[in-house]
Amino acid sequence: MGELRLSGVAAEPLPGSGPETTRRIVDAGRIMLAADTLGAGAAMIEQAVAYAGQRVQFGRPIGSFQAVKHMCAEMAAALEPCRSLVWYAAHAFDHMPDEAPLMACHAKSHLSEVGRLVARTSTEVHGGMGFTDLAGLHFWFKRIGLDRQLLGGPETVRNEAARLQGWIAA
Repeated sequence: MGELRLSGVAAEPLPGSGPETTRRIVDAGRIMLAADTLGAGAAMIEQAVAYAGQRVQFGRPIGSFQAVKHMCAEMAAALEPCRSLVWYAAHAFDHMPDEAPLMACHAKSHLSEVGRLVARTSTEVHGGMGFTDLAGLHFWFKRIGLDRQLLGGPETVRNEAARLQGWIAA
């Protein structure tokens, strides 16, 4: 993250710039962050399942224990429907401009929550190795955390979705 400050620099507005252009840029960004979280979560699940298949404890792979199986299955069950949500949000952005802001909010807020669950659970599957550089999960863990906060955390984005639907006053 960084900050760029320009002072005394000539600038010209983007063509068609205004509130609607800004809205579209934010929607596109939220959909991209949701997609990034989806990919990071998928990578973490893949690593957790691979680790559970090779790590041996009490003479057998930890993936053979019911608790570890359930952790991996819960991550996959939470993340898989998100794929459709991200695809639909991207479709709405391209083809249904009236629906795009709401779908961008839904995708961003939901993936933020599911991403956090996957990041935490996949790290738990790795046990004490989860936060070491050897496992490599910390990269995805931090990325999901950053995606969660950029362009509004889940609570802020849900509040915006409620306003868009007229459930709360602007």
